[in-house]
Amino acid sequence: MIKVYGHPMSSCTRKVFTTLIENDTPYEFQLVDLMVGEHKQPPHLARQPFGQIPVIEDDGLRLYESRAICRYLDEKVNGKLTPRDLRTKAVMEQWISIESSNFSPYVMKFVFHHILNYPQDPSVLELSAGKITEALKIMDAHLAKNKHLTGDQFTLADVCFMPYFQASMMLPVKDMIAKAPNVSAWWKRVSERPSWIKVSG
Repeated sequence: MIKVYGHPMSSCTRKVFTTLIENDTPYEFQLVDLMVGEHKQPPHLARQPFGQIPVIEDDGLRLYESRAICRYLDEKVNGKLTPRDLRTKAVMEQWISIESSNFSPYVMKFVFHHILNYPQDPSVLELSAGKITEALKIMDAHLAKNKHLTGDQFTLADVCFMPYFQASMMLPVKDMIAKAPNVSAWWKRVSERPSWIKVSG
């Protein structure tokens, strides 16, 4: 059985859980307690040399980095989160890249400042707000014509964005999202999926 090392409050762990639950894939969970620094201790560093989560183990394979894990887990079961059509799959990969490069890093600056108590310079927050607004504008235009990020199908692209939107609802980023009606409608749809309700609950 697939074993997941992570923490239920971790954005990256939540991506993995969502992928597993969407595909009805059984798994075993092993808590890595971030609050006591367990992720930086030798047992976990032997699994993940950067001292991050999550990590999975599957029949001799040890894999880290959440997006790589999600791709692997979905393909392993011929899952429903990766389009079969080459072009649609390419669009999925495009949006995963946008998430990792143009959205999440900037949301995390607000997470550091408002939730994790790592103060950010005002100039950093101002720059991040601009980058988030730009990404939301592009995303909103795309979602005006598409139910999900790759069209009608809910895919790994949606999964990868979701934890950062969840965090955004507790941050000033929420007001930026509210100005993007199509993004807001998308978030309402995906956040009501049973898998996400289970993961975020």
